[in-house]
Amino acid sequence: MTPSWKGTWSVRDTSSRWLWLVKWLLALPHYVVLFFLWVAFVGMSVVALFSILFTGRYPRPLFDFNTGVLRWSWRVAYHAYGALGTDRYAPFTLADVPDYPAHWDVTYPEQLSRGLVLVKWWLLAVPHHLILAFLLGGLKVPWASAGLIALLAIFAGVSPAATGRYPRGLFDLVIGLNRWVLRVVAYAALLTDVYPPFRLDQGGDEPEAAS
Repeated sequence: MTPSWKGTWSVRDTSSRWLWLVKWLLALPHYVVLFFLWVAFVGMSVVALFSILFTGRYPRPLFDFNTGVLRWSWRVAYHAYGALGTDRYAPFTLADVPDYPAHWDVTYPEQLSRGLVLVKWWLLAVPHHLILAFLLGGLKVPWASAGLIALLAIFAGVSPAATGRYPRGLFDLVIGLNRWVLRVVAYAALLTDVYPPFRLDQGGDEPEAAS
């Protein structure tokens, strides 16, 4: 698994002191689309489960679609209350957008374990699910958070309103928590057999050791 985290921190990306107050409204079209995409995501994951169980392979079109849903979700979260990392509006696409300041990807696995597929998404991931329940307030999707991440993002919104700057330490923590969430979601969605590490890697770039 090689997730890419290229969310760059700069005052320029969050130049407005008050836009964060209405980002929930600006993101509504994304939330509507993502609702249906996540319904499809669950269905695709079920089909992929049986495919892996019988063939050991994740069908490439399903893999690309589910990866795209996670990528889209991360961009919306980065713009809105998952990070408040940029004022640039998230694009409506499953594909990667090179000039957008947030990226995410997973290397396609040529072969996956047929034995693990029945237990890794729930049993093996239970410790991580408990952590996610705290980070996301019980919600398991990256674009709809009501837990610690959302609370920290609100602090991140208040700080630029008062000082004009997004504290770098707070940004690094928020990105690190989001990284943890998406690692677990990718594992539980059967996109990889690499077990998510119990490690908080903060900052805008994925550490080389995690690749």
